[in-house]
Amino acid sequence: MEVAPAPAPRSPTADRSSPKVARRRDELADAALTTLADLGYARTSLREIAANTDFSHGVLHYYFDDRLDLITHAVRRYNAVCVHRYDHVLAGAATAEQLLEGFSDALASTARAEAAQHRLWYDVRSQAMVEPALRADVLEIDATLSAMVWAVVARYAELSGTSPALGPDAVYACVDGAFQLGLLRHLCGDADAVDDLVTAVRALVPRLVSPAGPHLPAQPGR
Repeated sequence: MEVAPAPAPRSPTADRSSPKVARRRDELADAALTTLADLGYARTSLREIAANTDFSHGVLHYYFDDRLDLITHAVRRYNAVCVHRYDHVLAGAATAEQLLEGFSDALASTARAEAAQHRLWYDVRSQAMVEPALRADVLEIDATLSAMVWAVVARYAELSGTSPALGPDAVYACVDGAFQLGLLRHLCGDADAVDDLVTAVRALVPRLVSPAGPHLPAQPGR
């Protein structure tokens, strides 16, 4: 008599709509973020993460398809916090000068306190150039960061009675480039890197607006 094969275990992907599974994925990704940031993209595997956390390889493999799934989920979670980090600056600034001071100080604070997490983001974004599986996630994350920077610069323009002189993508490229360079110098041990970042951003943002600048959309277009 033939014995019917045992049913295959349910795929965790099929359960992703479950709030309980979604919460568990968030918890695991948040808890693994420090290890991911320390190891970087190239040295990260589910087994390596399991060896450096309190989670078994089986648990990680159940909730995540592979290391890319875990890495992108963790980076998404971190950047979801980042994009709201400047909300209080936007809400509390009564003048363009206050906004610029608050924004640049907040950038400096996160560069100092969360350098490893930012390094992971730039690592993953660079890998997306050669890893097709990362591209959609990276572009989506980048779009949220671009929208955050654009909101700051557009508000600065409003408070200063000017208009943005560049489009959203160019504005983001300028500010992000300054931040990435400052972060790299900071990671290399340059004691002046973060202070120089503040100086650079405070000089850069006023150059991104113009009294005679073109009228540009209030939100990035992707």
